[in-house]
Amino acid sequence: MTRKSNRIFSGVQPTNNLHLGNYLGAVRNWVRMQKDYECIFCVVDLHAITLWQEPAALRQNTREVAAAYIASGIDPDASIIFAQSQVSAHAQLAWILNCVARLGWLNRMTQFKEKAGKNRENASVGLYAYPVLMAADILAYKGTHVPVGEDQKQHLELARDIAQKFNHDYKVDFFPLPEPVIGGPATRVMSLRDGAKKMSKSDESDYSRINMTDDADTIALKFRKAKTDPNALPGPESLDERGEVKDEALAARPEAFNLLSIHAALSDASLSETVNRFAGMEFSRFKGELTDLAVAKLGPINSEMKRLLSHPDEIDALLRKGAQRAQTIALPVLRQVEEIVGFLH
Repeated sequence: MTRKSNRIFSGVQPTNNLHLGNYLGAVRNWVRMQKDYECIFCVVDLHAITLWQEPAALRQNTREVAAAYIASGIDPDASIIFAQSQVSAHAQLAWILNCVARLGWLNRMTQFKEKAGKNRENASVGLYAYPVLMAADILAYKGTHVPVGEDQKQHLELARDIAQKFNHDYKVDFFPLPEPVIGGPATRVMSLRDGAKKMSKSDESDYSRINMTDDADTIALKFRKAKTDPNALPGPESLDERGEVKDEALAARPEAFNLLSIHAALSDASLSETVNRFAGMEFSRFKGELTDLAVAKLGPINSEMKRLLSHPDEIDALLRKGAQRAQTIALPVLRQVEEIVGFLH
């Protein structure tokens, strides 16, 4: 892979605290991708306001996500870090792509149905059109690769459909069709209170997640209180011939396998190695080992985040600098799109 031909775009919403699931499922993988790709990492505040945000909290959360990126190892000199609203090309391109996307495509988006719930008629137009803005985020930079979790794969497929239809309608070979980059183990970290639910920033219980801002004592308390079952940890009998957890074993003991997968990801081991290592151990002892590992890995990130957040002006300056770099890529793309569509300059 060469840096010039492959460009990553991804981002996180600045809503509430970033948590362990965001780190293991996304940010940590992004740090590793910097070696092989030209990387653009955005704090997607335009996406955040599809649901109501308190303005002061949105500003603080935007800074917190940026601090988490840097503290986790994303290099603001090697990669581009900025807030989405600082580059107007995102919103401008989104409108053009809204006119390319089809209503039927958006009607199939399952995440809108989940977020809108029973109050679909009261949902914002922004929430409905969210996937088109996500397509604009990627295509404004002619992104070739997008790291995605399972819950975003459908949105990336829509971005590919929009790019393909734009190219077809205007008889151009302009937008690349972005490819998914699926992360390694523990891309899906589950709630510490319910192993069948994904770890979420919006969960009412703070004990359901490990926040990136949690100190050592809080991490220890949350793992101690994490839901388990009365049995010792499962062993190799729960794995299939490929070393993956059998469906029936996972269904019977979701919390046990969630904690094991968190340990596996934090220690860069496979889940099968971790299951074999801790087979038959009591949960109380395992939770102690998991806590020590999590504190060792997350402690330095937590400390650096606090240091960065104590200097908000520096974070704001860094985001402005990143936005200027992003603008130099996105603006020429937008101008070319406007030329293709037939707008006057």
